[in-house]
Amino acid sequence: MREFSLPALYEVPADGNLTDIVRRNAAQHPDVAVIARKADGAWQDVTARTFLAEVHAAAKGLIGSGVQPGDRVGLMSRTRYEWTLMDFAIWCAGAVTVPVYETSSPEQVQWILSDSGATACVVELDAHTATVESVREALPALKHLWQIEAGGIEELARAGQDISDATVEERSSLAKADDPATIVYTSGTTGRPKGCVLTHRSFFAECGNIVERLRPLFRTGECSVLLFLPLAHVFGRLVQIAPMMAPIKLGCVPDIKNLTDELAAFRPTLVLGVPRVFEKVYNSARAKAQAEGKGRIFDKAADTAIAYSKALGTPSGPSLGLRIKHKTFDKLVYSKLRAVLGGRGEYAISGGAPLGERLGHFFRGIGFTVLEGYGLTESCAATAFNPWDRQKIGTVGQPLPGSVVRIADDGEVLLHGEHLFKEYWNNPGATAEALADGWFHTGDIGTLDEDGYLRITGRKKEIIVTAGGKNVAPAVIEDRIRAHALVAECMVVGDGRPFVGALVTVDEEFLAHWCADHGKPAGSTVTSLGQDPDLFAAIQDAIDDGNAAVSKAESVRKFRILPSQFTEESGHLTPSLKLKRNVVAKDYADEIEAIYAK
Repeated sequence: MREFSLPALYEVPADGNLTDIVRRNAAQHPDVAVIARKADGAWQDVTARTFLAEVHAAAKGLIGSGVQPGDRVGLMSRTRYEWTLMDFAIWCAGAVTVPVYETSSPEQVQWILSDSGATACVVELDAHTATVESVREALPALKHLWQIEAGGIEELARAGQDISDATVEERSSLAKADDPATIVYTSGTTGRPKGCVLTHRSFFAECGNIVERLRPLFRTGECSVLLFLPLAHVFGRLVQIAPMMAPIKLGCVPDIKNLTDELAAFRPTLVLGVPRVFEKVYNSARAKAQAEGKGRIFDKAADTAIAYSKALGTPSGPSLGLRIKHKTFDKLVYSKLRAVLGGRGEYAISGGAPLGERLGHFFRGIGFTVLEGYGLTESCAATAFNPWDRQKIGTVGQPLPGSVVRIADDGEVLLHGEHLFKEYWNNPGATAEALADGWFHTGDIGTLDEDGYLRITGRKKEIIVTAGGKNVAPAVIEDRIRAHALVAECMVVGDGRPFVGALVTVDEEFLAHWCADHGKPAGSTVTSLGQDPDLFAAIQDAIDDGNAAVSKAESVRKFRILPSQFTEESGHLTPSLKLKRNVVAKDYADEIEAIYAK
């Protein structure tokens, strides 16, 4: 199939903007908790009425400080209540939000704030203030800087004391559907990040259609979602705005270090994350079972869950014997895993990278279905996702209702719909190239099945052509190799080479478990293990599993284990955890050459 579309389930208001959401919630659901914040280590509900009042107080402060309609306001913070508060306050002041990753370097901060022409910026911590101040001389347009942890929100409230409610209402209504809501800078796997202009229409079309298509997951007064993704990333923004549109209760936490504890305390009904989160849940549970001498039981339970999920997709369904085994393991294993995820949830939505079929079947088999989706910054996050009632594991689902997915002659995925970005800020050349012929060219390669379910098989720019002329899409094999508990990252190489090779990094957290199970000294590192044959064999197992998914010509013949993980700090990952392939290839050129040494 070359093209597929679904009718829209939500009509974008022509004269509306995202501030309508918080006003509507306060009017229709005044006493419903629409968001929660942490206070002294405990969750505290915030009603729709209270949230609107706090948003307006902050908006008055922005107006009182001189922020004008259409001004760009930077927002640099970890995921927390105040991020969401300020996002809506900026819109209520008639301004445009410019997210900045809180891990950004001074050079990146300078580029984003200068390119966007930001006149004000809200940061969270002393370190963020120091970063902005270090480049402030290069930011002549920047007039104001507020710090959340230094009383910035309270400072804004004081600055807005003389601003009337009528002024805020007037400012809130200035932006129309096709006006910019935010400029989200792409992660920049190559070159400088581009400012992606997303309109109020983009978010309405995106979030409105998602909420309607997944309505059982967004029941007001019953459902809740815990947000731990960075809000500077468009997926995090989707997780913020869609619950507000429903509305259901939203909770924000700054990172995933204590995610298990946060899930247990907040008990969300819906979890939205990236594959690495779900991989960690699985690998940690398996490691714990092995440490307690229950590894074989866990593995049998996992195999049963996968078999049960696969059987659900057959006409006859699971056999009686499989149902009995599944029920037994539900008491012994699955119920405990669901408890780790909060105990109330039945669904999760995963995006940002492929989840992998095995993991998809495992989670559905334990009673926690992970619905995989696909999108980009330019598509305002999800442009395709699996419906809750007709999931196809291994695909990223059907197009967002109201949009179209087309497969070009060369296999590239093309998009059309109201959710797409308006333009790249200050970059008409890149805009014209990306939106050629009225379609957004994603740069991804994919296929559509007879029911309109999309599979992503690789990136056009990442296609490797070996010396023998074989075209290799790295994503397929990399995802399978990375699914191994011991593997953190994998990068396939081989462009212009006689065969395909791979650079592999070891998951430092899981390495400790592996060492304990294999009689290695406590505290061992990849460097100290050197050419340890057991470690090499374990990685070879991961390589073999990856090779099973591809042809012989596409399979990895040789690999190198690198001494440390790829990180954002090392410059090898973007803030959204995508590989910067050109940087890795440059920094590890000697390791790549060693793969092909005679």
